Amino acid sequence: MEVVVVVDLHIDDSSQVTLYKPAIQSTTQPVAELTRTCRLVTLGCKVNQYETQLVLEALERNGFREAVDGETADLCVVNTCTVTSNGDSRSRQVIRQLAKQNPGTRTLVMGCYATREPEAVRCLPSVFEVVEDKRELPDVLSRHGIYDIPTGISRFVGRKRAFVKVQDGCILKCTYCIIPQVRPGLQSRTPEDVESEVRRLIDNGYQEIVLTGIHLGHYGVDTTRGRTGLPPFRLAHLMRRLDQIPGKWRMRLSSIEAAEVDTDFISAAADCEHLCPQFHPALQSGSNSVLRRMRRRYTKESFLKTVEILQDRLDNPALATDVIVGFPGETDNEFEETLETCRRAKFMKIHIFPFSPRRGTPAATLPDQVPGFVREERMRRLEKLERDLAVDYYETLVDQVVEVMVEGEVDGRSGWVHGTDRRYVDVQLPGSVKDLGRLVDGVARRTRRQSIEADRLERE
Repeated sequence: MEVVVVVDLHIDDSSQVTLYKPAIQSTTQPVAELTRTCRLVTLGCKVNQYETQLVLEALERNGFREAVDGETADLCVVNTCTVTSNGDSRSRQVIRQLAKQNPGTRTLVMGCYATREPEAVRCLPSVFEVVEDKRELPDVLSRHGIYDIPTGISRFVGRKRAFVKVQDGCILKCTYCIIPQVRPGLQSRTPEDVESEVRRLIDNGYQEIVLTGIHLGHYGVDTTRGRTGLPPFRLAHLMRRLDQIPGKWRMRLSSIEAAEVDTDFISAAADCEHLCPQFHPALQSGSNSVLRRMRRRYTKESFLKTVEILQDRLDNPALATDVIVGFPGETDNEFEETLETCRRAKFMKIHIFPFSPRRGTPAATLPDQVPGFVREERMRRLEKLERDLAVDYYETLVDQVVEVMVEGEVDGRSGWVHGTDRRYVDVQLPGSVKDLGRLVDGVARRTRRQSIEADRLERE
């Protein structure tokens, strides 16, 4: 039997799909013994991407390999996203495409869209199994002969940095968000498991580790809530523990809620040698009236105060954020407040999302839905502001040393490579394919519209 595991990879845009390329040489068994094949496609967040890698390694342990181009797969595993309506439609599209490209295939579907709309997924072509709760995944796989399932990953196919999921679930009640319904409750991994996995990835050559979760700032909350005698162990404690791992590597956080950037967190961030000075607190809106309708846990004033403290305590930290444009009832004045709040926060990167009503959330039935053409015009204005703010931030790095994780060669520019520095700024500098996946140093010299150009710095 041939097997194709389909999991689409997405970072910022749920419509983006990246297919894993076959990596037969990475399996632990001789190629001749690996008669069953798999292919992975993932839609959605870094947590989904991590979970896809875990499934891949489980399949490899049980005799599978990734399919090469031209092979037909018997089994497809699709990891879906439902954070926006676009995520839903892309999930369906991927499943249909796989069925068409792999006649006679069987498709196993997992992920947030599968949890939210299991019956709709079952009606799609080739689908034979729907995982409604990812916690049931080991049982589902065992029904199909997949018994040896790892507790963590050892590599990250197709990426130069590795994501490590440390937490799952969200218990907040934001009026626009469907995620607490499809990933309810809180589940934190033990610090021992996380440390073991991080050490293994570093030993296997990964020099950047990204800690991720559905609500990363709630790491550890579930381990001591309602219990006595157990000392708290939160994200700040985990950061300090991982920072003790020796070697040339760096640690990055995928996101952090501004409400959870407290004294302990800031002290740990300032003390951790391996932690990158780049943070992603989600603003969503810079208008207090909109924030109340969203049921967020802060005001624009408290958010800006948190940003100010981070900028004062840390070494020129880069800040990214999320903003929802066109939330129901958003007026021109409220949008102007958002623009001004973004200016004051001096964000380097703004991930901009048009409001997407999610059936089953309070925001989906709010009055005064903003017309599409208004949302589009506001998005263009915010995109322009983002570009201007990014260039302003890049200017602060000119003549500074930048440590770059090399991720690829620059198209059309022989002898140059590109990657991201500790502040997640895209940097181009001299290099070669031998630098891929390595940390190299440079000195920032010039700013471009979307990147920095640097001289190569060879350290003794």
